[in-house]
Amino acid sequence: MFFAERGGAMNLQSTLPPGEPNAERLKELEERLSISLAAAGAVGSWDWDILNRRVYFDARLANFQGITALDAAKGLPAKDFFSAIHPDDAPRIRVAVSGMLHGAEVFFKSYRMIAPDGSLRWVEAHGRCSFGEHEQPERFSGILVDITARQRVEERLRIAQTAGGVGTFEYVQGFPTATVSEQFCQLLGLDPSPVVPIATINALVVDGSRPLLESRPVRTLGSHEYAIRRADTGELRWIARRGELLPEAEGAARQIGVIFDISDLKQTQQQLNELNRNLESRVQEEIQSRQRVEERLRQAQKMEAIGQLTGGIAHDFNNLLTVIIGNVDMARRRLGAASDERVERALANALKSSERAASLTQRLLAFSRRQPLEPTALDVARLVQGMFDLLNRSIGEQIELRTDFQADLWTIEADANQLESAILNMAVNARDAMDHRGTLLIQAENVSLQEAEETGSLASGDYVRLVVSDTGCGMPAEVIERAFDPFFTTKEVGKGTGLGLSMVFGFVRQSGGDVRISSLPGAGTSMELLLPRSLHAVQSAANMLARDVAASRRSGTILVVEDDDDVRLFASEGLRDLGYEVLQASGGAEALTVLGERGGQVDLLLTDVVMPGMTGRELVQQAIRLNPEVKVLHMSGYPGEVITSGGRIEDGVALLSKPFTLQALAARVEEMLARDGG
Repeated sequence: MFFAERGGAMNLQSTLPPGEPNAERLKELEERLSISLAAAGAVGSWDWDILNRRVYFDARLANFQGITALDAAKGLPAKDFFSAIHPDDAPRIRVAVSGMLHGAEVFFKSYRMIAPDGSLRWVEAHGRCSFGEHEQPERFSGILVDITARQRVEERLRIAQTAGGVGTFEYVQGFPTATVSEQFCQLLGLDPSPVVPIATINALVVDGSRPLLESRPVRTLGSHEYAIRRADTGELRWIARRGELLPEAEGAARQIGVIFDISDLKQTQQQLNELNRNLESRVQEEIQSRQRVEERLRQAQKMEAIGQLTGGIAHDFNNLLTVIIGNVDMARRRLGAASDERVERALANALKSSERAASLTQRLLAFSRRQPLEPTALDVARLVQGMFDLLNRSIGEQIELRTDFQADLWTIEADANQLESAILNMAVNARDAMDHRGTLLIQAENVSLQEAEETGSLASGDYVRLVVSDTGCGMPAEVIERAFDPFFTTKEVGKGTGLGLSMVFGFVRQSGGDVRISSLPGAGTSMELLLPRSLHAVQSAANMLARDVAASRRSGTILVVEDDDDVRLFASEGLRDLGYEVLQASGGAEALTVLGERGGQVDLLLTDVVMPGMTGRELVQQAIRLNPEVKVLHMSGYPGEVITSGGRIEDGVALLSKPFTLQALAARVEEMLARDGG
């Protein structure tokens, strides 16, 4: 029921029983009604005297529209009814009000109103028109309910449906139309409409055996998929329907649910099905090939598992090794020639074992493709020739070392240290397979892999094929399958870690190449490395010599930033022994404070990469703002993705890998200080 209001007080006189014109009772009822309307979210009420063309508002509605209570009590021109309505909604409401004045009885509209403070509110108007003699409208009265919260929820739902591509529907069985969302129409290619005939909807289903909306009684709605043709383009699409049945009166049921497009999923499924059919047919024809695919997947899963393991322990483990190796090395240096021979031997053994532990961690990281690489343009022939003395000492005098390199061999892109380690590992394996007698042949040639070739995991392009062959005992198929597995070895206990070929595998794959084994029992083994071609020139020997000459400088100020106290102490003391002035910080925030005080005096920032609170990268970005001339050297046992991209150290980033000796630290610091620029 709607009540009119005059002068800011609700007109309840006509609702009182005869004989009770009690002013206090009237006031009490008006207060209760006001409280009830407020609890229901009512903005206020209005009473429009049509004959006298005056509109009266209660106090709340008057305040909402920025009208004084006195003016509201006196009545306002009819145009003031529209003064607070949003300009975009006003024409629509004027038409609706005009309909009321020309015979309609009930008014029910939602629109936007602008409050005096400029805020926008959604309201729902409930009104009724009363008529006098000759069916002439006399009064138009009603209330406004604030539906802003509801409208915002509906708007968020609409946005979510649109963003997620979900359309909603509501349909009561027996009725010819369904209430649908705008996204529902968009998915089916229908013109936007809140109400759509179910015959129109179901006609879009390609296979009409099951309608999209069930007009006949059903027990459950369930989940189904439909092939439909869009109403606008005729395009074939796949739609999924999910919904529930809610009971209605007289045994009817209301269907509420959603639809969404699954065409891409269907296409992917079809592609997978086609792929499976192709694979099945290839299994009948070949598919040792299929076994290789499964093996690559298994290897990838192994590498990922080991990568997660090694990545988690490498940082802390390498910090510990840095402290152990550094302090053992420093102790040996300070003992001097007059030290006890047994102490010297004990320290040497400790250092040797620590370096083996560091090598183990690096090999694990190499296999899992988590080690930070510093790829440069390399001449393979020159690199192998530079390893001749090392290779000859490693394989022994009874093995003949031969090489065969293509004359115009391409330059490759790889980490020089890691490639040397890979070649040395393959040579040592070959030595053991030949029982220290035979021939070791290292070959290299240019190859171009075309798109149609069986390139395995490689993309088509230019590569250098590096092959290390031996005349040893060879390997059976079951050993070849496991040759790259970490910790797998055919050697006696204590003769190998089983990580040599694993490291080779991880390094080559991380470098964008591939590694393959060709072997037969009794016929030797060939290890084939395919490494991507580089378009950059190899750095000249003159440039390298110039850097070495410039690396004699041992003066300057170095800021050491390391959250591990023992590592920071070792690095700081070692640098002081070398003649540098050393400042220390346990983290990024403390380092920035030091730079703020003495930033202009710091020549080199030596910072850990992975630190709590602020990473090394974040520290460097802020440090350069304080001192643009400062040089930066990162140190880390496992930098993760902080300063690497795809496992490769980013351009312009210098890294000292943990663990390191004092000699390695000194050489790297001298190199950095000798550089021109930061």
